[in-house]
Amino acid sequence: MKIDRKDLLSRIKSMKESGYSYLVKITAVDYKDHLTALYFIRDISKNKEELLEVDILSSDAWLPTIIKEHTSADWYEREMSEMFDIKIKGRKSGRLLLEKWDGLEGPLRKGFAWGEEYKQM
Repeated sequence: MKIDRKDLLSRIKSMKESGYSYLVKITAVDYKDHLTALYFIRDISKNKEELLEVDILSSDAWLPTIIKEHTSADWYEREMSEMFDIKIKGRKSGRLLLEKWDGLEGPLRKGFAWGEEYKQM
């Protein structure tokens, strides 16, 4: 289900209250002109899974943190921040998972400029 970025946190909260309490994963996809964040959330008792899709502009790539509702979102949010250069508002910046990309956009973005050592592989 597609939702707006401003509705993400309230939607996550209401889903958790209705039984969707297990965060399976969070990831993103770069479509060059925009990014789509994907939140997979499961209701274990009913064995149902919902997919929340949040479209965001590549030039304004940020999302609110959902860590207060799902503490397991920590690593996923850090990964989205590093790999897709999506800023996660409302969370403390933690230690990097991988490494700093010298101010470049995230390596899973379409416009990432890989160095010559990678192009030869």
